[in-house]
Amino acid sequence: MNLLITGIVIADPNSQFNQKKCDVRVEQGKITAIGNNLTASKNEQVFDGQGAVLSPGFFDLNCSIGDPGFETKEDINTATEAAKAGGFTGIAVLPNTKPVVQSKAEVEYIINRAKNNLVDVLPIGAVSQGLEGKELAELYDMKQAGAVAFSDGGKAIVDDGFMSRALQYTQGFNGLLMVYPENKSIAGKSQINESKTSVLLGMKGLPSLAEEMHISRDIFLATYHNAPVHISNISTAGSVALIKKAKKDGVKITCDVAAHHLVFTEELLNDFDSNYKVKPPLRGKSDVKALLTGLKDGTIDAIGSQHRPHEIEFKDVEFEIASYGIIALQTVLPLLIKAGLDATQIAEKLSINPRKLLGLAVPVIEEGAEANFTVYNPTLQWEYNVASNYSKSANSPLLNKKLTGKVQLVFNNKQLQSYG
Repeated sequence: MNLLITGIVIADPNSQFNQKKCDVRVEQGKITAIGNNLTASKNEQVFDGQGAVLSPGFFDLNCSIGDPGFETKEDINTATEAAKAGGFTGIAVLPNTKPVVQSKAEVEYIINRAKNNLVDVLPIGAVSQGLEGKELAELYDMKQAGAVAFSDGGKAIVDDGFMSRALQYTQGFNGLLMVYPENKSIAGKSQINESKTSVLLGMKGLPSLAEEMHISRDIFLATYHNAPVHISNISTAGSVALIKKAKKDGVKITCDVAAHHLVFTEELLNDFDSNYKVKPPLRGKSDVKALLTGLKDGTIDAIGSQHRPHEIEFKDVEFEIASYGIIALQTVLPLLIKAGLDATQIAEKLSINPRKLLGLAVPVIEEGAEANFTVYNPTLQWEYNVASNYSKSANSPLLNKKLTGKVQLVFNNKQLQSYG
């Protein structure tokens, strides 16, 4: 596939062409020329990039799929189709499947199922057997088989001693623990953020304290063992402050935030729409402001989708019994644009840093580099509806709404996908 993209703005802090308007030529899967006034050759597909941005391909750190075992929610094919449409050329998939991804057999299954895809699908192995937080899973074997990190998904590691042993063990082979922060004894059976809204709606609130206490514990353990810890899906101003101080003190801690926590706030729950029920819950406006500040000052390393597909019977029910989570792969970009992030910030937090955290090769928009990029128009509007939704599930509050920021091309593994 030979491709010429004309008049496009490059957003890649690692490229000498960052923020420059250029033409980009791709031949046989490689970027062969970047310049101005490049002339189209025979049998070359031409894309007019006026008004569009070319970024290294997006990478998602936090994606749930149902394969294996819960394919009625999402399988690898539908997940990668949704990922492509959202601009992602790589996704790291969580282990909360059936069976749980806790040995090299499950890791190899995912890698083999996802072969020859435009989207790189990289498995995250479980920290504990059965995600129960009691016995270590086969961490080293999974690492050797291709697992890029270890997580118990949306389950917090409750036992302090178990977390300590996991950190010690993974140090021997440079394994990375990605942990969900929630003190279960404080969180209890909470539904939404603890605030005036939770009192008004008559639902048990989840205090920020539950997240922040758990992060404090992991900071102490990371300090004690001098080991890296990645905190997934932070959501409070207090969490940002804790992590900022820990980084200043030299603690090996990193973190990410879900795109919807940068835009949505708890006031959206007043109508009891279960599609806004996520975990951690939507927080207040001051938390959103702190998260955005943390992104811009480098406290928050990356942005994830927190893609959580569910069948209709798990969401189209009373709020109290509805499952947590939304499908999100196709809506990350519009949310980041709505949150006010510019193209360079999006490239850093959605393309470069996620790969750095996992020790993966980072695509660069330079001559001679393998082509791995996303082209999007930050001002183009489109409707997210049944026809344009590539996920197998439909649990999104943004369905049937007009969004701003449309992915137009993705290129990776010598494969091109375009969207009209």
